[in-house]
Amino acid sequence: MVVSADAAPVVEGKAGIILRERPCLGHLTLRGAAIALDSALRAVLSLSLPAQPLSITQDASGDYSAQWLSPDEWLLIVPPGEEFEVENRLRAALEDAHVAIVNVSGGQTLLELEGEHVRDLLQKSVIYDVHPQNFPAGKGVMTCFAKASVILRRPDAQRWQLVIRRSFADYSYRWLLDAGAEYGIDVLS
Repeated sequence: MVVSADAAPVVEGKAGIILRERPCLGHLTLRGAAIALDSALRAVLSLSLPAQPLSITQDASGDYSAQWLSPDEWLLIVPPGEEFEVENRLRAALEDAHVAIVNVSGGQTLLELEGEHVRDLLQKSVIYDVHPQNFPAGKGVMTCFAKASVILRRPDAQRWQLVIRRSFADYSYRWLLDAGAEYGIDVLS
């Protein structure tokens, strides 16, 4: 776990940013033919692949999401402990389809940000334009965050997410605490 409430600054008054880590989520990279993968995802999770580049689809609960990373690559995020079962069920549903499913859960974590000043924090931390007209809810991109490569996601209007490599997790966490200090950043465990 990266996020530690013990290491977070004390916020006086209302925090403008809430930071929490969503540790141990299952991260599966899917590569191959979109039609076969979409059919398998629908059968296994009742979830569709995103229809547009740079977009995210989620189930009604928000527990499962798929993000378009490149023309034949998607990131599937599932609840903790379900990655192996979901991978096996997808493989069974895909039968002989020419696809790749790689479990990258151990190499990534997800940091979630909420609050009225998240966009202010992101504007000074990422090179991508995070204005609502350019980055609406349901969008996700690969970009640079404070010299680290990340997947920046906005699953809904209130939340932003950073999918980061674990090797950059401590660096990214400390960057967020420092860059968010002026807005009041609270860490939830």
